[in-house]
Amino acid sequence: MPSTTGWTRHDIPDQSGRTAVVTGANNGIGLVTAGELARRGARVLLACRSGARGRQAVERIRRQVPGAEVEFRPLDLADLSSVRAFAESYAPGTLDLLVNNAGVMALPYGRTADGFETQFGINHLGHFALTGLLAGKLLHTPGARVVTVSSGMHALANVDMGDLNSERRYRRWVAYARSKTANLLFTHELARRLREAGSEVVAAAAHPGYAATGLQTAGARMEGRRTAERLAELGNRVFAQSAEAGALPTLYAATAPGVRPDSFTGPRLGLRGAPAPSRRAPWTLDHAAGERLWVASEQLTGVTYEDLKG
Repeated sequence: MPSTTGWTRHDIPDQSGRTAVVTGANNGIGLVTAGELARRGARVLLACRSGARGRQAVERIRRQVPGAEVEFRPLDLADLSSVRAFAESYAPGTLDLLVNNAGVMALPYGRTADGFETQFGINHLGHFALTGLLAGKLLHTPGARVVTVSSGMHALANVDMGDLNSERRYRRWVAYARSKTANLLFTHELARRLREAGSEVVAAAAHPGYAATGLQTAGARMEGRRTAERLAELGNRVFAQSAEAGALPTLYAATAPGVRPDSFTGPRLGLRGAPAPSRRAPWTLDHAAGERLWVASEQLTGVTYEDLKG
């Protein structure tokens, strides 16, 4: 991995002529990522569940970056029919960058439209399906990249292949950690399959450390746990770095020259700091586990990555 010492948003290379899709780009790290890519000249599609918030994000970026080429596209990662509709409506002939950023954290137990446990369904399966459905565009674009946003908290738990949807027992933080491990196993297996197919598409991962976003308070707010919500808000104010700083590892993985396939970029100090190679649990580099999760994900989503076969 090239040197990251002191890397900031000012080091983002020119992105003119490139097209990027950023999921969950209506707030937090996704919004910052989309805005910085647009600032460097990329055409950016903001793939968001909420139309109102997605359009507000587009207008916010346009105010900050006059002339920015940004547009909202509806995408609900909790509904595979929405994922398919997004992919089918994707008009450009090429895709230079897919940033799998959207995610949920430590929610009460729930299920997606397709019956998957919410965190596993949105954080992993939705992005697995989206990437597969857009794989043809990526494979035909020189210099294309797929960046999937994981978390340092992946180290709390490996995936349970016998209970991917947490049907036997649900612990919200364990389920979150498993979904973030799934992000890294997906990146590991995608990088391997791209390499074996002779593709130069780079599949990499990143994490923001402890960044102040809406993720920390969402679960408590959904359940009306005001004390927990206030504590999360206090933690964001006192300990977290900004969303702007938290987006830097993603932006580095997405744009910096020489980023290696299956690399994992995070803050230099773990929770905060400039982008740097990040530690990852050894199980996220398990080839057999990556293949098993891939096969299971294909079966669950019905997306089979035909463009990477033969």
